[in-house]
Amino acid sequence: MEPRRGQQHMSGESGDGNRPNSSKKRGKSRDHSRRNSGNRNRNNRRPKRYGGPSISSLKERHAERITAMDQKANQRFEQSERPMGFPEDLDEPQTFHFTWDTNPVPLKDEEALAKQVLRKGEFGWLDDARVDELAQIVKNHNMTLDQALSLRSALMQQKTVYGHGRLRSRAKDMLRLYREGVSVVDISQRFDGPPMNVFRLILAEMRWSKTKIKESLREPSRLKQRERDEFEAAEAADRVSNVDQGESQEKADLFEDILADWFEEQGVRLRRQPEMVREQKQELGRPVRTPDILFLDHVHINGSPVAWIDAKHFYGADVEFQRKKMAKQMDRYIEEWGSGAVVYRHGFSANLFMAACTLLDANVLDLQPLDSDETSA
Repeated sequence: MEPRRGQQHMSGESGDGNRPNSSKKRGKSRDHSRRNSGNRNRNNRRPKRYGGPSISSLKERHAERITAMDQKANQRFEQSERPMGFPEDLDEPQTFHFTWDTNPVPLKDEEALAKQVLRKGEFGWLDDARVDELAQIVKNHNMTLDQALSLRSALMQQKTVYGHGRLRSRAKDMLRLYREGVSVVDISQRFDGPPMNVFRLILAEMRWSKTKIKESLREPSRLKQRERDEFEAAEAADRVSNVDQGESQEKADLFEDILADWFEEQGVRLRRQPEMVREQKQELGRPVRTPDILFLDHVHINGSPVAWIDAKHFYGADVEFQRKKMAKQMDRYIEEWGSGAVVYRHGFSANLFMAACTLLDANVLDLQPLDSDETSA
C-alpha cells in the first residue's frame, strides 16, 4: 500500500528541519571555539621583552665584523689611500693606552624606570612636584635622576616617531575640536601626541602648505592672534617637537669641547668636528662624515682600538628608536676609519650594544664647566 502523501510530507519536513538547526549549532560551536582559542593565545602570549637582544648574543653574532673593524682602525695610517679628514703632512702616529672605568645601568633598573617616567599626554617639561616624585623613585633603583629624565626624553622621542601615523589619522577630529574652541594643548593630551606636532597637523588640515607652516612657526608674529597664542602655549608644553632647540645644542657643544680638551691634555693629536665640517663643505659641498673627534694617533681604550669618538649629551638608553638612530650614524664613521667609541654624558644601559663601538660614560671627565653652565642657565 502506498504511503499517504501527508505522512511522506511530514516525515520529510521533520528530517529537513532538524538538519539545518544542527548545522547552525555546529557553526556556532566552531565560532565559539575559535574565539576562545584566540583569547587563550592572547592570554598566554608572553609580554614583549624590554630592550634589545642580549648583549652576549649580539657580541657573538657580530664577532667577525668587530675583528675586521678593529683591524681597519689599527691599519688606517698604513692605507695607500688617505682616509677622510687626515692631513697630507701627518707625522708618524704615536700610541696611547687608556683605562676608562665605566658604570653601566642594569637593564632591570632601566626597565623599571621606563614604566614610571612617562605618562599619557605628557610631552613637556616636568613641574617640581613630578621631578621630586621621580627623585624618590630612583632611590630604589640603580639610576640617577638625570639618567631617568634622559630616559624619559628617549621614550618620548620614540613614542612621537612611532605614533605619528596614528596621530595623523586623527587630524580631522583634531581640527573639529580646534574649531570648537578646544586648545591645542588639551587636544594633544586627549590624543596623546606632542603639542607642536598636533598644531602642525591642525594647520595642515586647514590646507596650509608645509612652507607656510614652517615659515609661520619661525616667525609667529605672522600668525593671527589665536594661532599665535596656541603656538606659544604648545611650544611651552612640548620638549620633543618644539622649534627652539638652541639651549640643548649649546650644552652638547660644551660637552664635546670638554672631551676633546681631555684627550689633548693627554698629548693625543686630533681633529674636531667644526673644522671637519668646514673642510667637507668646501671639498664635497656638504658634511659627510664628521665625528666629534677624529684621532691622528693610535688610541686604545680598555684594550680596544678607537679611531674616532662621538660625544652624546644624554643617557644611552636601550630604547629601539634611539638605538637604531645611533647605529646608523656610527656605521658611517666605522666604514671610513674602523672601530670607534661613544661617550655618553649620563652613562648608558648595560645591555646597549653597537658593533665596533666602545661605549663609555663621563666618569673620568671634569664636568664642572658644564655643571656651572647649567646652574647659571
